[in-house]
Amino acid sequence: MNMREVTGKLALGTVQFGLPYGIANQQGQVSVEEVGQILERAREAGVDTLDTAIAYGESERVLGEFDLSSFKVVTKLSAIPDACDDVSGWVERQLAESLARLGLQRVDAVLLHRPAQLLEPQGDALYAALLGLREQGLAGRIGASVYDGEELERLCQRFALDLVQAPYNIIDHRLDESGWLQRLSQQGTALHVRSVFLQGLLLMKREQRPASFERWQSLWHCWDSWLEEHQLSPLQATLRYALNQPLIERVVVGVDSAQQWRQILQAAAGSCPPVPAELGTTDSALLNPALWKTA
Repeated sequence: MNMREVTGKLALGTVQFGLPYGIANQQGQVSVEEVGQILERAREAGVDTLDTAIAYGESERVLGEFDLSSFKVVTKLSAIPDACDDVSGWVERQLAESLARLGLQRVDAVLLHRPAQLLEPQGDALYAALLGLREQGLAGRIGASVYDGEELERLCQRFALDLVQAPYNIIDHRLDESGWLQRLSQQGTALHVRSVFLQGLLLMKREQRPASFERWQSLWHCWDSWLEEHQLSPLQATLRYALNQPLIERVVVGVDSAQQWRQILQAAAGSCPPVPAELGTTDSALLNPALWKTA
């Protein structure tokens, strides 16, 4: 792939535009002025996809201050309230409010932030409401943001999804080992991956890693040695590993600053050497940031 093909496979994650986010985030929430600079550089590099969500604080409103006509926007619905007795009406209102904040007539995709609700009593009504958004042309695609292959297994047995977003990175081999990387492609479901930096943990230098992660010392030793052997920075390795996976449509990366976005664009181009098997893990205690406080 040439440089533009590589950067075009990136999707700009915007959680930091609305919230201070990530274990390695030193900057806090990105300023509106800097968001404008980041979007401009994204356009110049051929990046055409923005990933946001209603739950990302001010993210949609901040994005709506700019011309998004050259971008495909993926947003995510929050969980349906327990007392909701009109699922279709609630879903339509949620997207209408998102579109108003974004300044758009339609989005490329609407995903469920809590797709487990599809398996609850109102699940069929929720799926029908998503289909309604697609039929009305308000969303080009519908899908789910998931955490692992087990969740995919339960969802895909009952529902056809156009797009799935899932965690994936150079040490997270759950999608490969569960077979879902291939199965999604075979069933015609596009895949966007997030967490390629594992909230910044994979970009930290040895001495920066919190002590709570020392229990995976053998993995970190392999990681540090492999990077040194191939003369790669953690940023180059994590990006290139995901971007060179042909079954992935977009690699979602969040940034804290325009400078960091420049570094990502520069680091993205290039091949990724073979990754040793011992670098991979399926240990959710390491791979799921929601469990880190108990790690």
